[in-house]
This record gives sequence, C-alpha cells and structure tokens, in this order.
Amino acid sequence: MATGQQVGRLLLIKIGDGDTPEVFNNLCGLKTRSFSMSANEIDTTIPSCTNPGGPVQKTSRPGISSRTFSGSGAFVASATMTQFMNHVRASEAFNAKVTVPGDGEYSGSWFVTDFEFSGDVEPNMEFNATFTAADVLTFMAEA
Repeated sequence: MATGQQVGRLLLIKIGDGDTPEVFNNLCGLKTRSFSMSANEIDTTIPSCTNPGGPVQKTSRPGISSRTFSGSGAFVASATMTQFMNHVRASEAFNAKVTVPGDGEYSGSWFVTDFEFSGDVEPNMEFNATFTAADVLTFMAEA
C-alpha cells in the first residue's frame, strides 16, 4: 500500500461499458464521494451455565457485510453518463469498479439505490447517487 496521505479526488467509481472486453471509465463530475464498509453484528451472548447469576459477557460475530459508494457533483454529459443513466432508469445492476486510494479496488456488480438531480438558477445541474453492491465484490489490494 502507498504511504502518506491520499488525495480524496482519486476515490473513484468507474462504470463498465458492457462490451467484451469490458472497458471501465470514470464517472465524471464527482466533487464529493465516500465509500462505506460495514457488517451486521450477530449477538452470540450466552449466560454462564455454571454461574447463571454472574456477570454476562456480550459476544458477537460478524454478519452480512455491506459495501456502498456515494457521490455528488456536476452532471457532465458523456457516453459514460448516458450508459450510467440507462442503468439508473432501468433499475438494473451493472459492472463497476471503486478505487480507494491507499486501499485497493472493489469490482463487480453494483446498482443505484438513490439518484437525484438538483440545480439552482445559475449554477450547473448537479446529481447525487448512492451505489450498493449487487453481488460479491472482488478486492484487489493497491500495489
């Protein structure tokens, strides 16, 4: 892994074009972005059988894991944005890669759970999207 601080603008999502071989292009326009990893907690606590009135130690094990990418920024018209919007409108999964600087790349099937256009009178139109893993992702550590 790389040492030192990482540049936030290199936290990227790349959308697959669906061709063979598949080409992945950056979803352009993102100004803010985040990548979240979490796991459900499954309670495995059992009171002592030999001392049921004694203190109980809470124990757990990991459950279902979740990977989510979210981003917002300027809506930039492009072939990649057109492909992306087709997936959003159809509510369908698509191949994508999330690059996390200093960690690695999470690739596989994703879908958009939330999407919003926004805009004021003068500035450019913006968008906000949340991506959730649609299948088990492949992780490749940063070299």
